[in-house]
Amino acid sequence: MDVSTPFSWRYRRLLSMARRVRASIALRGWRGTIGRISQDFARRPEVDDSLRLLPLEEVFVALSLPTSSVPRVSIVIPVHGKIEYTLACLRSIANHPPTDPFEVIVVDDASQDNTAATLAAIPGLRLLSNEQNLGFVGSCNAGAAAARGAFLVFLNNDTQVTRGWTEALLRCFDRHPDAGIAGSQLVYPDGRLQEAGAWVFSDASAWNIGRFDSRRNPAMRYSRKVDYVSGASLAIPRDLFEELGGFDPRYAPGYYEDTDLGFAARAANRSVWYVPDSVVIHAEGISSAGIVESGMKRFQEINRGKFAEKWRDALLSQPTPGTGLAAVDRAHHRGNILVVDTMTPDASRDSGSLRIISMMRLLVGEGWHVMFAPDDGHAEEGAIRDLGSLGIELLVKPWMASLPAWLAAQGHDLRAAILCRHTVADQYAGFVRRHAPKAKLIFDTVDLHFLREERAAERSGNSALARQAETTRRHELALIQRADTTFVVSEYERDMLARLVPSARVDLLSNIHEVHGRQAGYAGRRDLLFIGGFGHPPNADAMRWMASEILSELRLLDPKVQILIAGDVPEGERRALEESGLVVLGRVPDLAPLMNRVLASIAPLRFGAGVKGKVNMSMSHGLPVIGTTVAVEGMRLTDGVDVLVADDATAMANAYSRLANDEALWTGISDLALENVRKHFSADAALAALNRAIL
Repeated sequence: MDVSTPFSWRYRRLLSMARRVRASIALRGWRGTIGRISQDFARRPEVDDSLRLLPLEEVFVALSLPTSSVPRVSIVIPVHGKIEYTLACLRSIANHPPTDPFEVIVVDDASQDNTAATLAAIPGLRLLSNEQNLGFVGSCNAGAAAARGAFLVFLNNDTQVTRGWTEALLRCFDRHPDAGIAGSQLVYPDGRLQEAGAWVFSDASAWNIGRFDSRRNPAMRYSRKVDYVSGASLAIPRDLFEELGGFDPRYAPGYYEDTDLGFAARAANRSVWYVPDSVVIHAEGISSAGIVESGMKRFQEINRGKFAEKWRDALLSQPTPGTGLAAVDRAHHRGNILVVDTMTPDASRDSGSLRIISMMRLLVGEGWHVMFAPDDGHAEEGAIRDLGSLGIELLVKPWMASLPAWLAAQGHDLRAAILCRHTVADQYAGFVRRHAPKAKLIFDTVDLHFLREERAAERSGNSALARQAETTRRHELALIQRADTTFVVSEYERDMLARLVPSARVDLLSNIHEVHGRQAGYAGRRDLLFIGGFGHPPNADAMRWMASEILSELRLLDPKVQILIAGDVPEGERRALEESGLVVLGRVPDLAPLMNRVLASIAPLRFGAGVKGKVNMSMSHGLPVIGTTVAVEGMRLTDGVDVLVADDATAMANAYSRLANDEALWTGISDLALENVRKHFSADAALAALNRAIL
């Protein structure tokens, strides 16, 4: 080996770096350049090879795309040479095809290699060929003009897509009616984060959010509004793209056209969203290699000037260069709200999770930045992804050492802290008061624990449990007195607290349910459904009661009837329940099929407190409920009208028999149950309570 090679390599690297710094100063100024250098040389996360890239050296093999002649999605890919990257991109789409009908339009921008001939042989691909080189802008506009789908997705040819990438982009438009543009999480081939959207400063310089961070960091995995997203993977409704005039030709051949499109969408009162669960690997720079002074890169500075001139007035409201990134982020939402509960919510696990997720979604919809911290510090990968897709940031280990430490560093920015359950509020209320003096302290009881414990003690005659209930009562009432607002889930509990703590501000924020409606009628239904996990003491008692008494009473009237249990049950308890004849299904991610085939929901709760999510959830599907007095407490239900109340095993069996033999009764209760949910457990009622507490 030539001994001069290491020196030559270092010299070329230093020369290239000097050129980049000189160009960056022209593009961003000194402060922006220092920030970019700091970003580039910060300690980078370890390489993440879990994305399983397709190898570029793979020889061309038979490839076809399962496209449609009536697509909903049109994927537009401009190409100029680099056939190996284009083939890898297309193979990735074939491996992870959209579930919506789609088409793939490749625009060959006068490639000088065998691109056109190679692509012409791929079934399912629409190939357009430019007679002369039009660049990225012209090629994208040509592809869009030929598209037939309701949504355009622009994709660079030096990308590889992952499972669900288009579905996540399109969900953004479903969730946010004002959404105009949605962009993917862009990741380098080594797994590091390339971009989570971008900010624009008043001098038209831009900042890629999260560059070189870990793509797994929850701070980079929540959906949010941004100034623009990269054209490397960008979705937009086709009619909006046409309304905005497409990519502005003044930026041809490329650079700043995606920034301009984002500003045009926002000027039309449409928002731009970063969508973290749409993951796309991008070999940045392959399609536009070169230094800033020459090649395609030189248009970056040229087009920055054009952009600054076009959007001169809009840029006046953008942050000045050098503004801290945290301040830039804050300017894009109303403020920060912290929510803390014992563990990360899972809507398939319990009704309490469904309620808190619904609360947080409402807050995100109102423009707040919502951060959720589980007291145990843990969250599964799926929970980070699913909650992040709703716009909720998770504060979990190892990204956050402890909640008290986080409050000490970040509490000054909080507008409100919602502490769920007395065990959580007891731990953190003092830290919130000390480190977040501007924050409203909101205690969400979920249900009054002391009331549930008192009823359990009374039923069991357990003196130790009675003493525990008294201790809980003192703690809970003290927290209610201390909080700015306390949420309860039923009028019964609100009235009780008005007597016990008359000076406290107590508001009703009950369960929040979407009205799913009845998807199947009365005919052919049979059996009963119980929803709930064994870990909740009232549920465990209910399961044992069903096993010991209720099922046998039911089978005196209908020998084939079954009680299905949807919820987590430990293995030992599961065996005992199944031996008694109960059918234990475990956790069921989608309850709708069960709701549409069973005759009724059963809620045989003999103690507890608060509004029961299992009752609300069943009613939201139009499924009649047979429940105890405790189960339907505080829900404004009337026996025989919108629910059947039964407090012993024989009454439970008789209620089932009435529904099984009276279609008019079943249908009437179903209709009025749906109306009850619409009237008393709507998102509007919950949002009003949240606004009263926060504003």
